[in-house]
Amino acid sequence: MRIAIVNDLKLAVEVLRQSVLRIPGAEVAWIAEDGRQAIEHCATDRPDLELMDMQRPVMDGAIATREIMQRTPCPIIVVTASIQANLDRVYDALGAGALDVTTTPIFGPGGAIEGLESLARKIDHVRQLEFGHTLRTPKAACAVPGGRGIIAIGASTGGPQALAAVLPRCMVLPAPVVVVQHIDSAFVPGLVEWLARETGQTVVLAQEGHAPVVGTIHVACSDDHLVLMDGLFTHRAEPRTLAHRPSVDVFFESLVGAPCGVAVLLTGMGRDGAHGLHALRHAGWHTIAQDQATSVVWGMPGAAVGLGAAVEVLPIQRIAQAIDIACAAPRSAR
Repeated sequence: MRIAIVNDLKLAVEVLRQSVLRIPGAEVAWIAEDGRQAIEHCATDRPDLELMDMQRPVMDGAIATREIMQRTPCPIIVVTASIQANLDRVYDALGAGALDVTTTPIFGPGGAIEGLESLARKIDHVRQLEFGHTLRTPKAACAVPGGRGIIAIGASTGGPQALAAVLPRCMVLPAPVVVVQHIDSAFVPGLVEWLARETGQTVVLAQEGHAPVVGTIHVACSDDHLVLMDGLFTHRAEPRTLAHRPSVDVFFESLVGAPCGVAVLLTGMGRDGAHGLHALRHAGWHTIAQDQATSVVWGMPGAAVGLGAAVEVLPIQRIAQAIDIACAAPRSAR
């Protein structure tokens, strides 16, 4: 696996270089000092993965991520010294197509690298997405209190910006919204804060034992899989073999048998959510997949379309209105 490093700090470059070399099967493709260099290198030598810092001279990491994903797309992990200090840039980069975010490893005593395990785990996750596949999982019977359906949304690569477009300030949420976004659980509180600021909606963590609340966006917040069981959020470790934790498929399939609602699958690499969306369509839900033209990566929604899982395939700008219409329609019309 050829991995590129984008960072202008010599110490950070060295710790990232040594980190890559300690990961079996990984090698350094090239090193760029800023976003502009990274774009130029990608045009002539596209790597299997880029480790992108945020605060770069000439062009910062969020802008560079957007340009790379438009011109010569490749997997990108944001690697930054301080996620909190760069929160807006980090979520801009995730919205533009970065797969994940982690803190920059540092040298510890005796030449050890602190933070290597986290970086290696995320790199292995990218490897699984590129060459692996998502497995189906058994459903968990559930019912939302009061017989009310929910709006269930799955997203991955490019998801934060897509979510902000689907849940705009002007939208009156007619039902509980539950979001499964592929992101490390350590960064979900920051995503909740960012999404609340971008949408003006009430955004909270989907906490164990709580019920979905009308007019509120609940975001999956554990590295275990989120499901609805007897109308309450719960988490399960199994299946452990899935590349995505939490998995959109696991969540969607837990809704089969619940009152019919609206399920949406947004931009993302891989196939997670496609089988779950298919199961929900057959259970009577109104299902929507983002179209290829407006997806940063048309992996997940594209897989769903290929299965015939989507009632509608729509550009991101039309999905909010489609949710409103579907929620207002009589159940027999869905």
